[in-house]
This record gives sequence, C-alpha cells and structure tokens, in this order.
Amino acid sequence: MNKRQEDVRNIATTLDSRFNQTLRNVQGLLKGRSIPGKILLSRRVDPPDNSNSKVSSPNYKRSFSHNDAGTSDHTSGAVEEEFQSTSKPISIANASKLKVSTSLGGSPPEEFRKSTMGARATDSARVMKFTKVLSGTVVILDKLRELAWSGVPDNMRPKVWRLLLGYAPPNSDRREGVLRRKRLEYLDCISQYYDIPDTERSDDEVNMLRQIGVDCPRTVPDVPFFQQQQVQKSLERILYAWAIRHPASGYVQGINDLVTPFLVVFLSEYFEGDINNWSMSDLSSDIISNIEADCYWCLSKLLDGMQDHYTFAQPGIQRLVFKLKELVRRIDEPVSRHIEDQGLEFLQFAFRWFNCLLIREIPFHLITRLWDTYLAEGDALPDFLVYIFASFLLTWSDKLQKLDFQELVMFLQHLPTENWTHQELEMVLSRAFMWHTMFNNSPSHLAS
Repeated sequence: MNKRQEDVRNIATTLDSRFNQTLRNVQGLLKGRSIPGKILLSRRVDPPDNSNSKVSSPNYKRSFSHNDAGTSDHTSGAVEEEFQSTSKPISIANASKLKVSTSLGGSPPEEFRKSTMGARATDSARVMKFTKVLSGTVVILDKLRELAWSGVPDNMRPKVWRLLLGYAPPNSDRREGVLRRKRLEYLDCISQYYDIPDTERSDDEVNMLRQIGVDCPRTVPDVPFFQQQQVQKSLERILYAWAIRHPASGYVQGINDLVTPFLVVFLSEYFEGDINNWSMSDLSSDIISNIEADCYWCLSKLLDGMQDHYTFAQPGIQRLVFKLKELVRRIDEPVSRHIEDQGLEFLQFAFRWFNCLLIREIPFHLITRLWDTYLAEGDALPDFLVYIFASFLLTWSDKLQKLDFQELVMFLQHLPTENWTHQELEMVLSRAFMWHTMFNNSPSHLAS
C-alpha cells in the first residue's frame, strides 16, 4: 500500500470514527436522556428560566436549550457540537450508512411508559413558559414556535394555533377586533356562496358541492364524533367556502381530512373529555359559526404555504415524494433497494401521506400533538415533512425488507399504528429532527 492509499484509508477511518461517535450520541438521546427539539422522555425539574440570557440559533425550532435539556450543559453542548462538526465532512458513502434502530416492535420498558407526558407539554414548568410567552402585550412568535415544537398544553392549543398560523395577530390589543372581522367575513362568504339554491351555481360548483357531500361522511370514519350530521354539515360549509375562494385548485379529496384537527381543537374551547361524547347541537349557531370561521381561516393559512400540493396534477406533492425516495435511499439503502426491486413506487403509498398529512395513518388522538410540530415549522413545513415521513416509514425497516410486492402494498396501506401512544410519535419526530440536522446543511447528500 503506497502512502497516498494509506492517507485515504486513515481519513476514511477518522470519518467513520466520528460518524459512529455521532450515532452513539444520538442513540443515547433516543434512549430517553434528552431528545432533540426539546422532546424529553424522562421526568425532570426545569432549572430556573434565565430570561436574560441571550442564546440564538438559526434553527430555533429544534435547537437544544440549556433550560429544556434533560442532560447537563456539557452533554447537550457536546452533542450539538458533534452534529455541527459532522454535517459537512460526512461523505455520501458514510451518509448512506446512517441508520439508527428504527424498529418500534415490542413494548417499551415500563419506566419509559410511565414517563409519557410528564416532561413534555403538560408539566407545570412548560405550562408556565407558555403562559409567560402568551401573556405579553406582543407575543414573540419565535419563542412560541420553539415551545410549541415539542407539544402544546391542551387548554392553550386553540390560542397557540391561531397565533402560529398568523390568523390571530401577535399584538393583543388588535386580536379581538381582527378575529371578529374575520369571522364576519366568513359568515358573509357562506351567505353569498353556500346558502343559495343550486340554480344559482355553475355546473362545476354543483359537482364540487356534491363531491364534498360524498366525502364528508367518509372523513375519519373510525371516530364516531365525525359521523354527527351537524359535524358533517360544518365540514361541508368550510370546505365549500375554501374551494370557492381558491379557484386555482378548487376542492381536492384529502383536504377534508385537513379540517378535522382544527375543528376538534377549536371545539375544545367549549367541550371537555372524550370527543365522542361531544355534541355540536349543544352549541348556539353563533358559536358554531365562529368555530367554522376559525377552521376556514386556519386551513387557508396552512395551505397558503403549499398551494401547488393541490393544483392540477399536484406537482408539489410529487416533488416531495421524489425527495422522500432520495432521503430513504441515503439513510437506509437496503430498504430503498428492496422497495425498488419489488417494483413498488413511492407514489403508490407516500402520496396519501403528503396529501392528508398522516391523518389517515396514525390514531386520531395523536394528530393534534403531531400538528403542534407541523404548525411550529411554519413556512419550512413542506420540506420537513420529508424527514418526518422518512422516519415514519423506517419505523418498520426490518419488516419491509421481508415483504414481497403484494405484501408491501397491503402493509403500507394498513400500517400497524392503532396501538401507538405518544412515545412512538415522539420517536418518529426525534429521528426526523436528527436526520434533518445531519442532512439539511449538506444538500449534496441528497443530490440525484
């Protein structure tokens, strides 16, 4: 072996060593000590909030925080430094080896289960932080996004979502007036476009309303709440108003699913407990109109950031499915190769994921938690979806490699998520954070 070959080999060994050390750090994180993006899976008491300290990070939504990390300052800093130091030197060959244990088969340890929500959105320290941010005369949205990324307390979620989407203004003095005006505008839209006879609609509008009427009863069919006639009527009004006001796309099947998290969250201001015990007939028409208006405007704000997902041929979704395929190939080449060898196209299963944002794939009681992260991402959401869905798919990495084409199709259409809890969802999000951190600053890793 000549000196040049020896130097190359030494460099490769060094890179592999650094890369493996990074993976060990990450695997330590995933065992419950501290999860990126402030997702913590073990109980802990927050140290005092040093509000005067100035810590800035361009990736504030998922950055480490000394106040929120469950490890020591030294540990979290070392891990963050390791991520940064490996983001550029990792070669494509090494990047393709990136694979943490993605199997969620079997039951987590009992102590892991018992720590479910204690250190996340429901502990008193986090509630106090949300209260502090929300009580200001002007809400600092960057701070709110940072907190919301790892979960929002249930009773604060309606207010937080309105703010994150830009529907409610951060200035508290203007908030009530803006909401009143927007709700009246929605009411005018319903009066002008929905509460009219079919003879005053175009043929396209009649067909669109008919399709919405067919899809509403099919929305989240496994949750009895959505089978209430009043709920389906509200969905129909919201969807028709949105389609009329967005003629470039009109109504597209799948958008009906996207209304459901908003409807449940804004109804939660009036109901408690199991949503299947809620009845919209208990609410006045004015309250129902306000809830529908909030759903309509929040849906509009969400879809403004992904307009080409629902225009003709849905090119935005097709583009993201291609990115997902490339990312999976870099992260878990054996799974990618097996899917390709079996002749299965990513569009055949992942299109629905992007179209409905996983609402049809995981239990509905986890959806609002997932959407906390979605809305905290803001304009960056479409690109981050690729990482979330890669993490979701590779949850079953070992299983997928054992299935033939027909079995793959059946498995991916009926994923075994019915017994998922918050732990499984947090694992998906934490892997997505890790891969985004490692790949996002090195786009050449995803070059075709």
